[in-house]
Amino acid sequence: MRALRILIVIAVVLGGLFVAADRIAVNVAESEAAERIKVQEGTADSTAVSIKGFPFLTQAMDQEFDEVEIKLDGIRTSAAGRPVRIEEMTADLFDVRVGEGYSSATAARAAGTARISYADLTAAADDGVTVAYGQNGKVKVTGSVTLPLFGKITRSVVSTVSIVDGDTIRVRADKVPGEGIPGLEGEIRKKTDFDRKLGGLPAGLKLEKVEAGPDGVVITVTGKDVRLAG
Repeated sequence: MRALRILIVIAVVLGGLFVAADRIAVNVAESEAAERIKVQEGTADSTAVSIKGFPFLTQAMDQEFDEVEIKLDGIRTSAAGRPVRIEEMTADLFDVRVGEGYSSATAARAAGTARISYADLTAAADDGVTVAYGQNGKVKVTGSVTLPLFGKITRSVVSTVSIVDGDTIRVRADKVPGEGIPGLEGEIRKKTDFDRKLGGLPAGLKLEKVEAGPDGVVITVTGKDVRLAG
């Protein structure tokens, strides 16, 4: 009986050491992976990686991970000469395979969300245009134009936000009150209607849909064969 107790204690100690070693290894791997994640045509203020599943060491030996979560904050790029900033993006990556020497990593599929604040959406719009939350999933866009005989005219319009071609966010006014002023609608739309291509995401991720909320626009992202590094 004493020998059995000793064996149990040894097994518990060894098991604890294995778990500790596994957690240390996964923390080191997460930090290394965060430094290697690359974005396209842009930069990110910070990157965090969380490797799911246990044990980590056996997954590492197979060079394949069931699930990896990544979070990127402050993704910065540009489009049409304007700054475009994604405040944060979180994605779950599945069936992640790493290359020789862990120099590359590719996920079979991915799903997540990205958020753009209204301040950043305003910065991405034309000069003098502001974007704010509207109602019922719409945004309110305000812009001014100057017309002969009428001077400066400012209008706020309710606009729909949509995704085009899997990489572009589109803002379009549902309608613009013309009030019988020739050319007013067209000139206002030149200010309030705009497309902005969102670069800066890891290769393979695409924009699926967008919803406007009180804190900004939330974009659903999906992807196949998503390249994280290499």
